[in-house]
Amino acid sequence: MCRNLKRFAVLVSGGGSNLQALIDGVEAGEIKGDLGLVVSNRKSAYGLERAKAHGIEAIYLRGDNISVEEYDKQLIEILRDRQIDFVVLGGFLKILGPDFIRAYENKIINIHPSLIPSFCGEGYYGLRVHQAALDYGVKVSGATTHFVSEVADAGPIIYQVSVPVLDGDQAEDLQKRIIKEEHKLLVKTVKDYCDDKFEIQGRIVKVR
Repeated sequence: MCRNLKRFAVLVSGGGSNLQALIDGVEAGEIKGDLGLVVSNRKSAYGLERAKAHGIEAIYLRGDNISVEEYDKQLIEILRDRQIDFVVLGGFLKILGPDFIRAYENKIINIHPSLIPSFCGEGYYGLRVHQAALDYGVKVSGATTHFVSEVADAGPIIYQVSVPVLDGDQAEDLQKRIIKEEHKLLVKTVKDYCDDKFEIQGRIVKVR
């Protein structure tokens, strides 16, 4: 581990396609950071297998039958023990509590599959987001990276990318089109965070 590089963890709950994009970005040298840990609240999450296949420490931290406060405490201990500088949520479906968010204020990056503030917040995840966009009749959707705050999907916006909604789209069609842009957007965001390009003023993120 080289401490000249920012060391980060990725939290996943499922397949981990965004995680794979970050692994590829690090291995290609595009991201000048150290992806040192992957944590999942689901034992069966394929993201854990992706991590192991690339020699990255992978931890299952059980998310059910435990309070938010206790989960936060255990997760903070794990991250601090491994000297993690910042966290990326790569499809992590467990709610993080205020203790965790305060411990890593402006150091938690999330990606959401819409143009925030549209179709976001509690209950908006996966295909639900894309179906809501189609039901509303929008002509453009997309993806957003943002810092995590105590209100779901309400933290400072980092980057956004737009994707056209086409006639006849089903939710799955829109999801496939957006996820390709999600991967590129998340890699760019993490790359620029590692390169110290962000300055946060209130809820405005300025890029140096």
